[in-house]
Amino acid sequence: MSEKWSKKWYALHTYAGQEDRVMANLQQRIESFGMKDKIFRILIPKEKIAEVKNGKRRIYRRKFFPGYMLIEADLTEETKYVIGNTPGVSGFV
Repeated sequence: MSEKWSKKWYALHTYAGQEDRVMANLQQRIESFGMKDKIFRILIPKEKIAEVKNGKRRIYRRKFFPGYMLIEADLTEETKYVIGNTPGVSGFV
């Protein structure tokens, strides 16, 4: 199977509220294990929310799926090990 067709999106379950930390841990592991050619993108879906509180407008980013993140990868036993053993990752959905 050619590399261009082998990459797919996967959902990861993480500890709620720790998504950004898990993303940083995963990016560090990708670098140290040399997996840039197997793990392509990591996303934490967020949306911008505007809120008025005490007469002041505040804009913040809210997570669409707290406790989950998306990863585009060519899933092999090796990449599954690197992703699954990252601190904060509970497993694949």
